[in-house]
Amino acid sequence: MSPAPPEKSRPLAQRLLWFAALWAGGVGTVAVIAYGLRLWIGTR
Repeated sequence: MSPAPPEKSRPLAQRLLWFAALWAGGVGTVAVIAYGLRLWIGTR
């Protein structure tokens, strides 16, 4: 088997955009779960 060809590095702006999108998605997911738990526990 031959080694995989080296990938060309993506522009910094694109990598930062991906990082920001993944970070925002993670924070948003945690916020939605926390809010749902708060509503669920608050109704008891």
